Amino acid sequence: MISYPAPDQLPDDQRVVITGFGLTAPNGNSPAEFRAGLLEGRSGVQDYEIRYFGKTLAGICDFEVKRHQTRKDARRGTRAGSVGIYCANEAILDAGFDLENLDKTRIGVYVGVTEHGNVETESEIHEIKGFDYDTKFWSHHHNPRTVANNPAGEIALNMGITGPHYTIGAACAAGNAGLIQGLQMLRLRECDLALAGGVSESIHTFGIFAGFASQGALATHEDATKASRPFDINRNGIVVAEGGCLYTLERLSDAKARDARIIAEIVGYGMNTDATDFVLPNSERQAQCMRMALGRAGLKPEQIDVVSTHATGTGMGDTLEIAAVREVFGKSEKTRVNNAKSFIGHTMGAAGALELAGNLMGFSDGVVHPTINLDDVDPECDMPQLVKNQPQEIGQVDYILNNSFGMLGINSALVVKRV
Repeated sequence: MISYPAPDQLPDDQRVVITGFGLTAPNGNSPAEFRAGLLEGRSGVQDYEIRYFGKTLAGICDFEVKRHQTRKDARRGTRAGSVGIYCANEAILDAGFDLENLDKTRIGVYVGVTEHGNVETESEIHEIKGFDYDTKFWSHHHNPRTVANNPAGEIALNMGITGPHYTIGAACAAGNAGLIQGLQMLRLRECDLALAGGVSESIHTFGIFAGFASQGALATHEDATKASRPFDINRNGIVVAEGGCLYTLERLSDAKARDARIIAEIVGYGMNTDATDFVLPNSERQAQCMRMALGRAGLKPEQIDVVSTHATGTGMGDTLEIAAVREVFGKSEKTRVNNAKSFIGHTMGAAGALELAGNLMGFSDGVVHPTINLDDVDPECDMPQLVKNQPQEIGQVDYILNNSFGMLGINSALVVKRV
């Protein structure tokens, strides 16, 4: 095991803090709305229909697109770009910055995505089918809409940012990966301010629904709000959702110099690979990833107050993750375990960033949001620390560990500290 210096022993210009964040989720378009939804038990999942696939369920966002974007730019761009633009601008405002007074050559944009471009290609094929596939009817916007750097690039264009921008393709670990990338770039002094996190437009591509359905992994329920039910014995799959969350990350020295409100410090992270299966997770590697994050943070498992799980509502996925969580945190009576997908569905590339956001306010109110829809907990997924259906007041939250895992065996865990 590699030995790391304790985060509080690092110089301030190597310590990275969160000073603002903006988000849109199926049950809220601001940090306060999202947190209220989690504490009130309010689901954002609803009935949904998409061409070719038909009726299904989804987590759908309803944010004000034109708050930070013209109608023309929204039509030219992508849904993922609009989500990112909304979140990035809200994050800048939340952090107390005046964008026009910032050195935009020193801002980096690091956006995690699960996949990008399928929506646009499917839409163009659908359109030209009516013209006997004559490519003169193919949109000239298709290529810039589908390039892998698109969501981050649309944010940079919208905000006039001339520093580095790119997306991080890390399947459903991408939200955490975006934050980790932002932290690393700040430490390397490649930027002075990072806009980092993840976005998803996945509900707009029928291929996502068809793929999960063919795997037998797409959730169904007569009540849409009860369809996403990680750890419940009657869970039957994933609810696909859209959303996004981007954070302003700064070096602690810079945040102190401007007397910024500091929401949290990123003190540890881990990323590794299962290398065992395309889809099926590896519990041993997930436990290893969490221990890696704890090691970087210089923490023991019993110091973590909240573990935010990745669990998506699939049979084996939930069971294997809980096995990993038990292995690392099973002896920690202090640690609470929760899940945000039960409220909003699986926001894919945004999941890690959004789910972290759902717990961050626990630093100020000392409350842990629950996992909802736990009518009958699967014995294989149960553990005493699981917060079920109702919030728990625990007095003080000091450390949160945020899990986010993805296909092809990519794992990530992030540890943040109350400041």
